[in-house]
Amino acid sequence: MTGMHIGYDLSFTHTEGAWARPGSWVGLDFPDVRMYMELARTAERAGVDLLFFGDGSGIPSTWRGSIEPAVEWGIQWPRHDMAPVIAAMSTVTERVGFGLTYSSTFMHPFYVARLLNSLDHVSGGRIAFNVVASTRGADAANYGFGELMDHDLRYERMEEFIAVCRALWDSVAPDAIVRDRATGRFADPSKVHPIDHDGRFFTVRGPLASVPSPQHHPLIVQAGNSPRGIAASARFADLIFGFGGNLGSQQRHRKLLDEALLAEGRDPARVGILWATQVVVGRTAAEARERRDAVHEFWHEEAVATYLSHNMGYDLSTLPSSFRLAELRDELVAANASPAGLFGSLVAEFGEEHTMSRDEFFAHGRSRATGLDHSLVGDAASVADALEENFAATGSLGGYMFSCPSGMPAGFAEVGELLLPELRRRGALAPRRPGATLRENLVR
Repeated sequence: MTGMHIGYDLSFTHTEGAWARPGSWVGLDFPDVRMYMELARTAERAGVDLLFFGDGSGIPSTWRGSIEPAVEWGIQWPRHDMAPVIAAMSTVTERVGFGLTYSSTFMHPFYVARLLNSLDHVSGGRIAFNVVASTRGADAANYGFGELMDHDLRYERMEEFIAVCRALWDSVAPDAIVRDRATGRFADPSKVHPIDHDGRFFTVRGPLASVPSPQHHPLIVQAGNSPRGIAASARFADLIFGFGGNLGSQQRHRKLLDEALLAEGRDPARVGILWATQVVVGRTAAEARERRDAVHEFWHEEAVATYLSHNMGYDLSTLPSSFRLAELRDELVAANASPAGLFGSLVAEFGEEHTMSRDEFFAHGRSRATGLDHSLVGDAASVADALEENFAATGSLGGYMFSCPSGMPAGFAEVGELLLPELRRRGALAPRRPGATLRENLVR
């Protein structure tokens, strides 16, 4: 057992009513950078390895074709580009890493490679790039796409996207910069070269007009859990994000990933999974349950439907009163929507031939929207017990990406002040390595 690495998922600390819950900031509101700078300081003191930001660039509009419910209730919006915030957070910390998300479906690799290189310099080598294949119609419309790209095609584009980024990062060799003050010679031209990439999706001449960054290649993170997504992550990812909460699905993901890594000639023992896990921690179990119940009060039917439709890429208002899960799968595939997430967990639990009512589907969907399907609720000792048991059962490689639905900063403060010390006391956390970069500290 190598010990758990811990990340904080800060993607939704201000949406779905979290901004108004007990324990939220008073006098500071999103996107005030001071909130994040303070959280970065406290997370580093607690020994957190990674602060992570997901992203979405469109206001949810899939449910009934309207942005109104999302706008009114703050469902998955507002979302800002967090690159400037990460730059500010890096100035008040020394060790904690930062994960930033961009879509390979919509973005251009030259822009992203250049930006990540710059952020890696600013942070002293602490940047991770979470590359995603996008399934949300609201995002697609903002980038000129009339419909969602085919599922497998999205992953082909992602693989080429990463290949271009890597070629650009390699286009200026680590020792190319000589800075000879006596002669004025800045760099060795033989170590700076175009990439002349001409592929199916991108044509990029290169080279990257940047000084090589501390990590040279920022850490690459990927979260696909479909067979095609797992194959892609096995080809290029340094670290995997996985869905927590269902041990059978976690074990399946780990098994399929290991097989795919071996097929790529990679050592599975060197690629960990951070399991997305929502935690609500209290000084007592009763206190934790009270905080969980406060989250439930927000999630009315329209909020749940807006959330689910946006994240699946499919308008769930069209669901009939009852249906077989296989029928919904066919609808999702035809719409190039996502068959993972909620739908994937339902298939794993019930099977594709199971017939489900619309009301049952939304009841399960409410658990997904609130995070109850992957939540641990209790005092520090009971949550630590569950984490240790789960970590052993899933291969003891990687760790956990914690989200917290309570008000920010109180929810994460409880994690840092109660849960992490308990895990450290048990020897369950990965020891801190002496490396200067995120890659040295997070990848075996």
